Amino acid sequence: MFETLTDRFEGILTRLRSRGRLGDAEVTEVLHEIRVALLEADVNLNVVRDLTERIRARCSGAELSKSLTPAQQVIKVVNEELTETLGGTQFKLSYASKPPTVVLLAGLQGSGKTTAAASLARWFRQQGRHPYLVGADLQRPAAVEQLRVLGESVGVGVFSEPTDPVTVARRGLEEAERLGRDVLIVDTAGRLAIDEELMEEVRRISSVVEPHYTFLVVDAMTGQDAVRTAEAFNATLRLDGVILTKVDGDARGGAALSVKQVVGKPIAFVSTGERPADFEPFHPDRLASRILGMGDVLSLIERAEREYDQEVAEKAVERLQAGRFTFDDFLEQLQQLKKMGPLQGMLGMLPGVPKEVKNAKIEEKDVAKIEAIICSMTPSERDEPNLIDGSRRLRIANGSGTSATEVNNLLRQFKEMQKLMRSMPMGKMLGGGARQKRGGSRNKKKGGRVTPSARHSR
Repeated sequence: MFETLTDRFEGILTRLRSRGRLGDAEVTEVLHEIRVALLEADVNLNVVRDLTERIRARCSGAELSKSLTPAQQVIKVVNEELTETLGGTQFKLSYASKPPTVVLLAGLQGSGKTTAAASLARWFRQQGRHPYLVGADLQRPAAVEQLRVLGESVGVGVFSEPTDPVTVARRGLEEAERLGRDVLIVDTAGRLAIDEELMEEVRRISSVVEPHYTFLVVDAMTGQDAVRTAEAFNATLRLDGVILTKVDGDARGGAALSVKQVVGKPIAFVSTGERPADFEPFHPDRLASRILGMGDVLSLIERAEREYDQEVAEKAVERLQAGRFTFDDFLEQLQQLKKMGPLQGMLGMLPGVPKEVKNAKIEEKDVAKIEAIICSMTPSERDEPNLIDGSRRLRIANGSGTSATEVNNLLRQFKEMQKLMRSMPMGKMLGGGARQKRGGSRNKKKGGRVTPSARHSR
């Protein structure tokens, strides 16, 4: 995500740290590099100009803090101003005093609206809500069927009927009220381009369901086109926020860095993959940290708490403390990690990871190959890898569709991993401490992230 921009910023900040003194000339040079990096990332020109001027104003000689080196102060200012450009604070979503809270999704065809609708429904379920989906996209073939399949995968019901979009939306709202659902998500049709017919249809649906939130779903990979689309929709619908999809495929980041300042509406959620699980609230400060190469440990921890099975983690700790960690345990941990999303994305959240490692391509087929090798072992071999001799290696290789060399490499790496894991103080981190931390996070969500607001009451 935003690899090109991150690489440029890491280079700029590394050179900055190597300098002892920073005068106006040095600050001007750094700002020129930042400006070029942002423009190459397809960030709106006015946004780039405003951001660099704010940084310059705060990095004048009189402003440099005595508690930090000048380089550290400039990095601090860049981080804070980048966060402000991305929106400043996290979008706060509140619920209507009279359910259901209605969320309307709009956007162009191909932006990922239908997947975003199911992903958002899954997120609401994690907040303890009971969402309901309405398939009002009757324009695209199989759109409703796609929503039904996705809805089933996240455990959320879907309403639709072969009438017209406005009637479907109205009937869907009535059905949600009848069923006692407290959140209604309406998926609308898109077009290949903005036209009056599209806008009129969305306007009519909006007037019927009276949404508490209207989110525009835009494809991050379209850069400034996404920003222009957001401007056009906002002029018609009065958007409350933007859902940015396909962020994992956007190496530049122009849309994310431009939309708040140009459109005046915050990014509420981002989609970082194709699965409904790859969907999360947008945190401006965390993305700024990632862009500057500082990682995003908080998001990684939250994802682990959300997806990782605590009983599996505790079982692994117990076996490690007892000096036993087998291939069965390793396979179980590997399957837990896969729930958290692409390994490539998780590496990007860790601070201090070398660029070569962060940019190394970790293919899903490589993980599948490891699973195949382990599953081709007998229970005794998985429990005691030292039993695996030459003939057993050949049998495992044939059974997994790999080579004896690949089996050898896995065995060697597994032994090295066993030594490393036994030397790490993992008991507190993955055992009772994690359970206590997870409970704390849950309380924080309940008390801080979702609070009632009179502004969005019906």
